[in-house]
This record gives sequence, C-alpha cells and structure tokens, in this order.
Amino acid sequence: MDPTTSSTYVYGRSAAVDQLDDWDLLPSVSAGSLSQEMCYEDRVAEDKSKLKSKLVSAWNSVKYGWSLKQKSKFNKSSPLIMLGKTYNLKDSGDGERFRRSFASFLWLTYRRGFPQLPGSSLTTDSGWGCVLRTGQMLLAHGLLIHLMPADWTWPVRYSSVKDDLDLLHPADWTAGEVGSKRGRKLSVGSLLDRPMEATHRRVVGWFADHPTAPFGIHKLVELGQSSGKKAGDWYGPSIVAHILKKAVAASVDLPNLVIYVAQDCTIYLQDVRGLCERPLPQSWKSVLVLVPVRLGGQELNPSYIPCVKKLLMLQCCIGIIGGKPKHSLFFVGFQDNHLLYLDPHYCQPAVNIKKDNFPLESFHCKQPRKMAFSRMDPSCTIGFYAKDQSEFELMCAAVNEAVSTSAETYPMFIFSEEKRRDVEEESISSSSITCIQRNDKLNNEDGTSMDEFVLI
Repeated sequence: MDPTTSSTYVYGRSAAVDQLDDWDLLPSVSAGSLSQEMCYEDRVAEDKSKLKSKLVSAWNSVKYGWSLKQKSKFNKSSPLIMLGKTYNLKDSGDGERFRRSFASFLWLTYRRGFPQLPGSSLTTDSGWGCVLRTGQMLLAHGLLIHLMPADWTWPVRYSSVKDDLDLLHPADWTAGEVGSKRGRKLSVGSLLDRPMEATHRRVVGWFADHPTAPFGIHKLVELGQSSGKKAGDWYGPSIVAHILKKAVAASVDLPNLVIYVAQDCTIYLQDVRGLCERPLPQSWKSVLVLVPVRLGGQELNPSYIPCVKKLLMLQCCIGIIGGKPKHSLFFVGFQDNHLLYLDPHYCQPAVNIKKDNFPLESFHCKQPRKMAFSRMDPSCTIGFYAKDQSEFELMCAAVNEAVSTSAETYPMFIFSEEKRRDVEEESISSSSITCIQRNDKLNNEDGTSMDEFVLI
C-alpha cells in the first residue's frame, strides 16, 4: 500500500492518525473537578500524539527501508550527469568516482527520538518534514563545497558499510590502522585527526536533530513559525528557501556566506551584489542563490526538461529541492530521461552528535536512485553557489545561457540589473510563486494545481 496515493495519507497528515481519534486508548474520565478533567485530557492528547508519531515513523521505516534495498538500474552506454560532472559508467574508474561522489552527499532523512520540537510534543518529523530535509540536503551540499577542497569525497573505506553492521577483515585495514582481527568498520580512526574529516563532522553537527544545531530540524521549525508554519505542517520549496536564508543569516559559524532567494522568478543582480559586497580589504562574500520556480500547472511542462538538464550540467548548480507529487526529493543529476535523487523518507533514529566519534554512516547514502522526468512535480527550488565575485559573474553567464533556451516564449527564470526591495518570506504564501508556462493554460478549477507540494 502506498501512503502517497491511498487513504493512509491526506494532505500532509495521516488518515491513520485520523482513525486513531476513534480509538478508546484510555478508560473514560471519572467524575472530578474541571481542572482534573482538563489535566487528564491534556495527558491523553499528548499520549495520542506520541502514539501517532510512532505509528507514522514505523510505517515510513517499513516502506522506505524496503525500497532502499532495491537498486536502480543505470545504463552503462549513456553518460551520467551529476552537478556539473559527467561519468561514463563503462569505465571502471569513472564508476568508482561516481560511487564515491554520490556517497559524499549528506543524506538527511526523517529522524525519530529527538527532543520535542518547538511548540509541539512531536519527537519525529516522519510524515511531514520531507521538504525541510531536502532543503537541508541542498544547504549541506553547498556548505561542503564552501568549506571543503575541490573534488573532496568521503573516503570509500569509511562509506561502504551496510546498515552500520558490516565487519572488516584484517586485509581491509590500511597501514596505520590498529587491529589484527575482525572489527567494526565505522567512520572513525585515523581520519578523525585530519582537518577535512573534522570539518566534515562539524558540518554534520550543524544539521543535528537538536535545538542548538543552527540548521537542524528544530531551528528550521522555529524559523518557520514567523510564516505561520508549525511542527507537523507541510512546507513548500519556496518557504523552505526563505527559512534556509534566515538560518544562515542567524548563524555565527558562517560570517562569509549569505543566501539570496529570487523573487518572482527573477534574480535581481544589484540585490545580490548588495548582500555580498564588503568594504576593502574584506573580500566579497560567498553566496547561495536559491530560485523557487513552478514549471507547469498540475504537471511538469515537458518543454522545461532540457533546461533542467542543462542546469544540472553546471558545476555551479548545487541541486534541486523538488520531488514528485506528495513526495519531496533532492535532485542531483540525471541519466537520459531519468533524474538522480536522494530520498529523505527513511526514518532513522536520532544520532547524538555530542558523543565522541559519533557514527556517520546514517548521514550518507550508498544507493543512488532515479525516477522519470515526467513524474517531477512542477514546484521546485533550484540552488547555485558562487565562492567569490568572479565566480558569481561566471555563474550568471552560464545559468542565463541555460535558461534562455528553456522555452520558446518564456525562460524558466530571468536575471535583472534592477534592484528590488527584498520581499520578506512572511508575505509569501504557498501559492504566490510566479508561474511561467507556454502553450498551455493553467487549470486551477479544483483549487489545488498551485499548491507547491501536498506532502506526506
């Protein structure tokens, strides 16, 4: 049974949750004072909320845990494109480089068992937080590019375990690693003393499921409250883009990085320069440019597929917060007519990142997945990164060339030399994204075609 299409999930919450409302979970309240009754009802509501969360988490763990074991098939005769890099899978060296590069993405999924989210008793985001998770993955990849050397990958010998349970044979140990018998193969060891692994762990820690993490689910939910969002609500790609912008602006760890969110499918260059320019001798700030777009009505307009491919072929592209209807995914590449993605819907236990040498395996995915372009939801947010001013100018030229051919009449989005007063995210509703279409009229009779996502 598929919860995205059956009665199990309805517009961002579980129908199974609704059914639980009819369950007699506890005996009826005995006669007593009004205050006692209210206190009792509060406890019952809290217990039911926790039970609902556990049921939803269990369902997602079963469904997506099983799907993770299924491998996607890739065509060895066709090139595979992943964020500006091309891999020929016929070549064993290219295949290994692709495997290492894919495993190096931070995989941020549903989690359970973390501290209660702001304003709620929820201790999991399972069933509703997938767009927040795909947004985290896009930001995490941008941060790795920002902080790590070019072409950094997580070493294969620390990313090849299965479900955190594989064992190493002595022959698999490299020089300098201690041990002469079978042992657990974890992402610890000599690499912990290396600066790049320390930075890698620091970035992972920024996305921890804890109230103090600057980009964790708690912080994102807290920042979403100013937009009328709360834990348990569904978030669209545009709203998440603005939440990420606020999170980076509030972080003390990234003084040299800013996020710019395009307005009305337009990148206002003067606004970007205003964010990045600093008085000499300080250097230009690095920038993540996030562009919320809608590429059709209720379905993806296929005329935009060539443009999406061209954008994913650019090295300045850091991925797409997208998905298929009711199911958010993080797109990172393509092969032929299929998108390559990471799926956040697998619910895993929360990891205590305050422990020394905490395991990293659950933050990396070894199984690349793909889906047909035709299944892509038209609402998405595309991300780009520029380290300095010269990279920004090159990025603008490359992206402008790619989107200028996105449609016979209208581009996917545009660049403007004008300056526009920044529109606060609070004024943006989930249906306020400018829609650009060609040769087909927007059908909004049922009132749902403009929804950014209807998410599980």
